[in-house]
Amino acid sequence: MSPLRPEGPARATRAFVTLVTNADFARGAAALLHSLALTGTGADRVVLHTEAVPEDALAILRERGARLIETDLLPTSAAFNEAHAKDQIHGRNPFTKGEKPPFHTPLDNFAKLRLWQTEYERVVFLDADTLVLRNIDRLFDYPEFSAAPNVYEGLADFHRMNSGVFTARPSAATFEAMLARLDAPGAFWRRTDQTFLQDYFPDWHGLPVFDNMLQYVWFNLPDLWDWQAIRVLHFQYEKPWQDHAKADRLRPLIDLWRAHERGETPELSALPAPCA
Repeated sequence: MSPLRPEGPARATRAFVTLVTNADFARGAAALLHSLALTGTGADRVVLHTEAVPEDALAILRERGARLIETDLLPTSAAFNEAHAKDQIHGRNPFTKGEKPPFHTPLDNFAKLRLWQTEYERVVFLDADTLVLRNIDRLFDYPEFSAAPNVYEGLADFHRMNSGVFTARPSAATFEAMLARLDAPGAFWRRTDQTFLQDYFPDWHGLPVFDNMLQYVWFNLPDLWDWQAIRVLHFQYEKPWQDHAKADRLRPLIDLWRAHERGETPELSALPAPCA
């Protein structure tokens, strides 16, 4: 059976792609799809999803204009799967800056590599916990592989990329080469797909942080926050549909996400500035 099972043909040669592996991230994708629609993009809006996503959640994504493509997880070895299971990833590398939600399954992250198997000429990948606040179609003209630095605490963050937003050129040859390197004997990718992609594309091109603004900038680096410049907002660590310890500090961002989930059109000019 083919690892990709699309619903209907592609409508365009370019696509925004996200990955959904459970009902929680389907909520994120619904808000993301609405935000993309508000930008007026002509690109396809694609949701790669596994069979673990319930049909009622998929129905909402269809209603919001998604082309659904069902996919399997990658055919990785038992040793690879054991090394990248949640207890191994989180146990060997405990998170000290924030909390990963209980529905986060590290091994699932690698399924985003499936986008290199799609028929599109150019892809912009967006994690399902992002919102697009302004048109970002220009990113389709950026080279492979472009991503923003993982900035949310200080200058040291600029040395590591964040894989929540990136540009790609689908290619069967690239996909096969990725699989060969990904599951090499003894391979361990500390931050799953993020570590792997930075290793596979060591000369990655830098996007402005405003193309992938991580939510912790709101309280860690408030002078960097500029609503007029932010194009993609990324809810790293805790998700806006959760109850969590940082919710009060992130309330304006969470309210913005919830408006998109409801299908509303928020007024960006009315959003408050962060407290320095």
